[in-house]
Amino acid sequence: MKNRLNIKIANDDDFNSIYNFVNELEQTVFNVEDLKRAFESNVNNPDHIYLIAEMNDESVGYLSCHSQLLLHHGGQKIAEIQEMYVNPESRKNGIGKGLVDELKRIAKLKEIEQLEVTSNNKRGDTHRFYEREKFVQSHKKFTYRIG
Repeated sequence: MKNRLNIKIANDDDFNSIYNFVNELEQTVFNVEDLKRAFESNVNNPDHIYLIAEMNDESVGYLSCHSQLLLHHGGQKIAEIQEMYVNPESRKNGIGKGLVDELKRIAKLKEIEQLEVTSNNKRGDTHRFYEREKFVQSHKKFTYRIG
């Protein structure tokens, strides 16, 4: 049977799959109640886009993107991909590309002017993926841990 990819807007019912994906992405186990509270807030926020990828009716990946009006972009709506994950067994099947293509389609409808993404230095394969998807490395990100 041929793999059938479906990309849809995530909803509260997708929490368990996304919880597992986030833990795999970050190689940890987050507190389920904390993540559920954040997920429910984010997935129901109209300025956020949460997508889930299903192959043959099984969740295989997700993408989250948050948008806001930024002064340093002249008040335009700019969105940043916060997380994207495809389970290892499902990679190389166009799932990441499908998620990004659907995000681009929705972003255009929401009049988002630019998509941004930050990726950890250690994720070389991920960097090559975004370059193939026509993202341009234009910034460096600096972080400061509070506490």
